[in-house]
Amino acid sequence: MILRALTLAAGLTGAAGLSQFPEFSQQYAQRLGGAVDELARQVARYEADASAQDMALGAYLQALAAEGPLARTQSENIAEDVARHARLSEALAQLQGAGPFTRARLAGWMGDRQIAARAWQAYRPAAPLTFEGAMFAGAGFLIGWLGLGAVFAFCAGGWSLLRRPVRRAG
Repeated sequence: MILRALTLAAGLTGAAGLSQFPEFSQQYAQRLGGAVDELARQVARYEADASAQDMALGAYLQALAAEGPLARTQSENIAEDVARHARLSEALAQLQGAGPFTRARLAGWMGDRQIAARAWQAYRPAAPLTFEGAMFAGAGFLIGWLGLGAVFAFCAGGWSLLRRPVRRAG
């Protein structure tokens, strides 16, 4: 009886946790879009600075790095911004227009720690009143219920193996 109650509790915990994925992933995608927009603005400014010197951005960064330690640091920061913009733009392209089930399959594209941390800070759990929320809740329930049930079954099987008397031939 206690094991059933515990596996039910595990199932409900899994349902409550996984049902939050659709809304969290939507908020992540919105923050990702904002970050890409801001980085695009910065990269455009860097490219305009390079163009004003009649240089491509790469050549501009190399020339800036050659100016000295302070300029080299600035060049490295710009290069990091440009690389992050490219990486986040690719992630946004993958996630844009994707529904919650597709976003679950593409969860690897939601790997920017800064954006995830900011989305998590602002996120407030809510009751999943959508079809997607219900489906994720059902999957979470099954994962929690079956997971803890498997642990209990393994433990019970292991204990019974340890407690069984050894029969001797003879």
